[in-house]
Amino acid sequence: MWRCVPRPAELSRFLQKLNRVKPLEEDVLETSFNRCLSTVDLTLLGIGGMVGSGLYVLTGTVAKELAGPAVVLSFALAGFASLLAALCYAEFGARVPRTGSAYMFTYVSVGELWAFLIGWNVLLEYMIGGAAVARAWSGYLDSIFDHGIKNFTERRVGSWQVPFLARSPDFLAAAVLLLATALISCGARVSSWLNHLFSAVSMGVILFILVMGFVLARPQNWGAQEGGFAPYGLSGVMAGTATCFYAFVGFDVIAASSEEARNPQTAVPRAIAFALGLATGAYILVSVVLTLMVPWHTLDPDSALADAFYRRGYAWAGFLVAAGSICAMNTVLLSNLFSLPRIVYAMAEDGLFFQVFSRVHPRTQVPMVGIVVFGLLMALLALVFDLEALVQFLSIGTLLAYTFVAASIIVLRFQQRKEVGGAQPGAAQPHQSPSAGELKEYESFSDKLQLVDREKSKEQQREPGQLKAAFEPYLEFLGDFSPGEVVTVAVVTLMVSALCLCSVLVFGNTHLHLPTWSYCLLLVLFSLGFFLSLLLIWAHEQQRSPQTFQVP
Repeated sequence: MWRCVPRPAELSRFLQKLNRVKPLEEDVLETSFNRCLSTVDLTLLGIGGMVGSGLYVLTGTVAKELAGPAVVLSFALAGFASLLAALCYAEFGARVPRTGSAYMFTYVSVGELWAFLIGWNVLLEYMIGGAAVARAWSGYLDSIFDHGIKNFTERRVGSWQVPFLARSPDFLAAAVLLLATALISCGARVSSWLNHLFSAVSMGVILFILVMGFVLARPQNWGAQEGGFAPYGLSGVMAGTATCFYAFVGFDVIAASSEEARNPQTAVPRAIAFALGLATGAYILVSVVLTLMVPWHTLDPDSALADAFYRRGYAWAGFLVAAGSICAMNTVLLSNLFSLPRIVYAMAEDGLFFQVFSRVHPRTQVPMVGIVVFGLLMALLALVFDLEALVQFLSIGTLLAYTFVAASIIVLRFQQRKEVGGAQPGAAQPHQSPSAGELKEYESFSDKLQLVDREKSKEQQREPGQLKAAFEPYLEFLGDFSPGEVVTVAVVTLMVSALCLCSVLVFGNTHLHLPTWSYCLLLVLFSLGFFLSLLLIWAHEQQRSPQTFQVP
């Protein structure tokens, strides 16, 4: 029995392996993928991942059930919150231009265990999300034909009532996923051109909706007789913001594609900024025209835009809206199938997944095994499973990935910079002759003063992760810790304090039924933990002179 108990040394080595971080290669731009994607390609990939069925479904649902015409404010606030997360992805995507997205970012800064958990979290998110979009695509097309496809399937195949399984198999959703898998396997350039095509049609339909919508707008639909601009008040706007936030989750496809970008240091941040700005503008403007065309309380949550044109006497416009919706959902499917195999490839290359998934096809330069296997799994999910319950859990996974990426940014900022591509310790340094413009001897008094000032500034310059000089007299007991160690603990404390503070604020008086004194005490304690963690992070030096984009 005692033989099964690990010795302290073995346990220590095991824990060190769980917390080890991935070292960056000397040449971060060297890759087996084909670097063929420009800033425009990445921007359209991001727009395709964000502007999907949410534009045609979510706008009407949030406007009618949560916020009213103030859905405009909900999308604006959600876009700003997404921008903060997107900037973190942009910094990592430019600094670590490797495929893997949140998995890779966590691995190079936090450690192997958390990277493994985040990697599987992202994999499940893409699989369930892609299968759910395929079923939505099938249902939307089926509604155009008056549910003839579903009725035919149930007559010929039958239906069943089994928990977690769909009532009948969705062959159309599985077929569209298999077709998308075949197209994605042709290479990044083919995937990019397909995304360009569907994005162009989708943006053309959105432009048509905006022009026709403003022509048919009735300002009185925002008036007091219809309930006003914000009938549900501030709480409705914030509830709508929480729902609208998940309309912007597709921007991480840009970071996942950074290993196939021509110039990732500049292309990734620009593409994320452009894509998020255009997607936020599209959501806000479509919400404006939708709530101005018809009263918000009469909207059909399932097909708000098509129904609004139909009620204003433009039934033919419903077919254009349906075409735009299908093209938008096609771009979401392509972005999911494009990103998922690349994250699997990154995990397999690091030894955290089966090695067969790390093989890149020599001609198309894509991870063919990952594309085929996970395309088939996604098709199987869409064919037989009821994904409505599972989709609700995607929000938890998304928040977890965003939180770890933001925390990883802070941890990496306060670590000592590792010289990449620098000279080796034993390498000979080139000798410059005095004729190169530098003085060999400092003969004048002013030259000697400049030399002393230069040496003094070098001594005063502190390494990242060390205490700032102004805080050293007050926090000198922290000087015994290694650089960045205090910041890491402070980041963990910050996350725990923020989670507990939000939980007390939301559930303290309702679900937990806390007495007033304990409610106030917990608020004070967790607020102190939050602000003290911020103070400790601020008291340390960050990395200076970044070579790539850095979040302000």
